[in-house]
Amino acid sequence: MPAKPREDDGEAWLSIGALSRATGIAVETLRTWETRYGFPCPARKPSGHRVYAVSAVPHLRRISQALQRGHRAGQVVGASEDALGRLLETSTASAPPAPSPAATGPASEDLPGLLRLVKAFDGEMLTRQFLADWARMGPVEFLESRIAPLVRAVGDGWQEGTLEIRHEHFLSERISDLLRSLRLPLEERATGPLVVFATLPGEGHGLGLQMSALVLAATGCRILYLGTEVPVPQVAALARDLSARAVAVSVSGATKGAASTAALRRLREALSRRVLLVAGGDGAPPPRTGLESVKTLRGLDAWGRRVAAFLPGGAPPESSA
Repeated sequence: MPAKPREDDGEAWLSIGALSRATGIAVETLRTWETRYGFPCPARKPSGHRVYAVSAVPHLRRISQALQRGHRAGQVVGASEDALGRLLETSTASAPPAPSPAATGPASEDLPGLLRLVKAFDGEMLTRQFLADWARMGPVEFLESRIAPLVRAVGDGWQEGTLEIRHEHFLSERISDLLRSLRLPLEERATGPLVVFATLPGEGHGLGLQMSALVLAATGCRILYLGTEVPVPQVAALARDLSARAVAVSVSGATKGAASTAALRRLREALSRRVLLVAGGDGAPPPRTGLESVKTLRGLDAWGRRVAAFLPGGAPPESSA
């Protein structure tokens, strides 16, 4: 839980905008690093606003130097001061320049530009940009470096009052349409085992399910997409009637807890023992007998490839948890 800044602790505090100006690193990049790598770590004022210690500025500037020398964000953002120093010492001054800090990190090259398109409700240009990114990226990279950061940024903007709910709904519908259009050609070519996709009652968030279905379709699995809030008996009956190999359920952070865990338990009891059950998303419970838990799209991609390679009569794929 973020600490509360105190007037007597000797520390000075900056807003994220001031931190961005002090380091030359874009606000969107700082937020993405915080989410993915846990740095920079904010504190909260009594008003609830997030602030950052000014003592983080030198370290962030050194991270920026390392990025400019060609190191990847995953190597340096979470690195200790000593490890970062060693990386900088071994980096050659002649190394090819990396993208500027404003264009570095998981949010990739133009998150600010994508946000401007969302603010302008420019769906045509947004889709064009997404399709260009899809053409040069693999499915997991596209979702992790383009779609997920933009969804998080728009959600943060709505919570902070810089965007409105209409922006979030606009983006959600635009991305849902795009993900369906990208998945359908993959489904037409898929010859692997059938995986049923759904969320259970009470879970109305569908973007995570859409992203997961796209990842699994790219592995060669056949997809039967039911959508959100499907009753447990109907999911189980469909899996039985169509001899599905697996059922995939998305659980968002908003619905994690006893209710979703109990619903997954009921689903597991209703499914045949040969049917795999996998839960994904921020709210997915820990794995247990008969339930696999996959927290990342890369983990789901690996799980799907094992399922797609499964041959009847052979051993089932090992747990990816």
